[in-house]
Amino acid sequence: MLQIPLPPDTEEALRERAKANGEDVGAYAARLIQKALSAPSVDELLAPFRKQVEESGISDEELDRLGEELRDEVWQEHKARKAKSG
Repeated sequence: MLQIPLPPDTEEALRERAKANGEDVGAYAARLIQKALSAPSVDELLAPFRKQVEESGISDEELDRLGEELRDEVWQEHKARKAKSG
C-alpha cells in the first residue's frame, strides 16, 4: 500500500474532483498517476523537432531569431483579435 502525504488543500482538491467525477478518491488518484506516467515526457515530445533542427543545419542564432519572430507574430495576432472583440 502506497501512502502519499499531501498538503491539506491539495488533498481537499483531490477529494472534490474525485467526488465530482463520481469516483473513490483512491481510485481517482491512481487513475491520475497512471495517466501521468503513461504520458510522453517533454524530451519524447520534442525529439522529432530537435532532430529536424539538427538535420536542418540552422544555427542557434537563427533558431533564436525564428523563435522571436514567431512569438512576435503570435502576439500581434493576439492583440488584433483582442482589439476586434473589445
